[in-house]
Amino acid sequence: MTAPRIPRQRPAAAGRRSPAAAVRPVADLGGRLLLQSSPRRVGWIREHPDPVRSGLVLSGPEALKKAQRLRLEDGYTGLLLADPAVYEQAAATEDEPFPAVGDQLSFGDPLEESVADQLGKGASAALTPTGYIHAEESDALIAAARRVRDFNDPRVIFAVPVDVGWLRDDPVKQLIAVLNLVPGTKALMLGGQMDPLGHFPAAVANLVRLLDEVPHTALLRTDLAAFGALVHGAAFTAFGTTSGLRHIVPPPQPAATSGKGFADSPHVLVPELMAFFLGSKIARRFAAAPAPVCRCAACGERALDTFADLEEQQPAAAHNAAVLMEWGRVLDAVDASARAAWWQRRCQQAADRYEQVNSAIDQPKAFTAPAQLTRWAKLPLPRPRPADAPPAPGDGSLPQ
Repeated sequence: MTAPRIPRQRPAAAGRRSPAAAVRPVADLGGRLLLQSSPRRVGWIREHPDPVRSGLVLSGPEALKKAQRLRLEDGYTGLLLADPAVYEQAAATEDEPFPAVGDQLSFGDPLEESVADQLGKGASAALTPTGYIHAEESDALIAAARRVRDFNDPRVIFAVPVDVGWLRDDPVKQLIAVLNLVPGTKALMLGGQMDPLGHFPAAVANLVRLLDEVPHTALLRTDLAAFGALVHGAAFTAFGTTSGLRHIVPPPQPAATSGKGFADSPHVLVPELMAFFLGSKIARRFAAAPAPVCRCAACGERALDTFADLEEQQPAAAHNAAVLMEWGRVLDAVDASARAAWWQRRCQQAADRYEQVNSAIDQPKAFTAPAQLTRWAKLPLPRPRPADAPPAPGDGSLPQ
């Protein structure tokens, strides 16, 4: 990769409009755990986001239409983002960091048009339509950052869909330098097959480093890292409600799967293991033993081995969302100075639980802890800051 060229900060463009009163300022996102959903399935979980601590992110080509319907027809008043997810279809280049995709016709600036569309259809803030930034594509990253910096609109969140390779030891230095060109809110999204943060040992640690060194950075389209990022200073996060929305598949690659063919049941969050497993797998593993019982707001009291076929997709989605919101409320009650230790302890307890569960059902390899979970459990705790020290750059605050 070429070394980043760090230009001087430029003054705001003349005549740039101020935030509209009807649009929530980006500061309202601070500290939230959002739920990221496809427009088609958002109805399954829309009642579960906590109105104070959460909200919705819609992703994909139909996100804007669905956002408008939620506002105008369904009366949804919660925090709402509409991610055009251009990065699913096209890569960013130096000349076109915000590429046109599909049958999209652009007669003006694609960034300006996308921002206007999102805010006009009821989004609380606008995500830039950034193309996917492959590893080592420094020029595309710099071009996107410069354009957002010069756009200078406080309602705009710089979407940064990057290959997880950017979190390796050397590339992360450049990523940090370039993101610091943009004074406003940034939303990192990680690309890679399956679990990007499980690809190499330094990924989790370098994500935490980035959050510490780049102010006002969020993590979207993710999994357990939504909580790990929050406790380590992320501005806000978004947990994907389906496996495809917990990472980005780098275009034009097809999505890899851990099994054969299509899933025969929904992915179900097992709280004590802090991981998702197919409902059919849970049913098979607990065929001769009592399955864990969930008492979340969606389940009431339901055994987790009952989500065993695709007819259970909607209740499984509601279960997953309800459990995540419960975890969010628990996290919110933990003092900020103790959250990193709380998260580390919780991950370690879950990692230890795998051996106990496998032993209880007499199947030594029934469930395997995700690599990411064990990395969060082993991550060194940050050094405590003196009481009179200024806030850390990535303390979760957002620019006003």
